[in-house]
Order: sequence, then C-alpha cells, then structure tokens
Amino acid sequence: MHLLADQTASLIRFGILDKVVRTVLIYAALVLILRFVGRRTLAQLNPFDLVVLLLLSNVVQNAIIGPDNSVTGGVVGALTLVATNEIVVRVARSHPRFSRILAGRRAVLVRDGQVDEHGLRNTGIAAEELDEFAHVDRIEEVERMTLLPGGKLDVHLKADIEPATKHDVAALTRQIQALQASVDRLAR
Repeated sequence: MHLLADQTASLIRFGILDKVVRTVLIYAALVLILRFVGRRTLAQLNPFDLVVLLLLSNVVQNAIIGPDNSVTGGVVGALTLVATNEIVVRVARSHPRFSRILAGRRAVLVRDGQVDEHGLRNTGIAAEELDEFAHVDRIEEVERMTLLPGGKLDVHLKADIEPATKHDVAALTRQIQALQASVDRLAR
C-alpha cells in the first residue's frame, strides 16, 4: 500500500505529461545526433562505438523520466518512445522528403576500384576499413561501394570478379543444351 502511495505521489510531483514531453525531446535530440554523426556507426560498429551506444541509453534515462524511478514512470517513458518512433516511421514512409532529411543521402565510397576521399570524409569511414566492409582482398576489385542512408553498404564487384549467379548458370546450361542439340543434328 505504501509503494502505491509513493508512486501516486511521484506522478503528481512529476506528471505524465512532463515525462511524455521529455521523452519526445530526447528522442528528437538523439535522432538528430545520430543523423549527423551516426552513419558510420550504423554501418559498422567498432568497440568504441558500441560502448558509446550502450552508455547513451544510461545518460538519457534521467532526462526522460526524471527522478521518478517507479514502474509507472518507466512504462510511460517506454510507451512514449515506442509511440514517437512509430509516428516518425509512418510519417517518413508517407513523405519521402522528410525521410531524406532524417536519413540523409547515399555516400559513394568507391568508384571503379578507386577510393572516393570525399565520401570517406563525409561518413567518417577510414580507407583501411573498406576491404573488410566489401569482403575483398583488394579494393580495386570493387566497381562501386555506397553507404546507404540506413547504414547498410551496397557493394558491386567488378564484372570479372563477381561470382556467377544461379541465373548465370541457368543461362549457360541452356546454351550448352542448344549446342549439344546442334551437334546431335549435325552428327545425324
């Protein structure tokens, strides 16, 4: 009974609306921070980036729910975060311009086997990391590598290095079968 009275008193002192407003403001601040410095982080977490992301949640906890450590305060903060994120995602899907503002643009990192220094500077990715990201022995094997707005890498190998696909094998099989039919006709 005493715990319920403490939670009720806490809600009165530090209202639900205050928690909602705080949560939305922190959400917006984190989106902006990650928008401007986070593409590299989203592309490939190194141990330092992981530590920062883990500590980030702890740093903003009190800013979201304040001194209220009640279950109710935590639930209000969590529900507000999830609802705010859902609203932002739906608005971004409906409005491509808003989505581009939030997510940013593609950044070309490699063109025709050559590192694009401008793209690296804009994303904060080191040239030494590109081989690892592309899963190649040498960056010269890459036709194009682009960092997409969501942090994923789009890698296209040069044609002579690109492995055969099922479609390629099927096309060759059809050609061999056609040649075999031609040889069989000539043999008759």
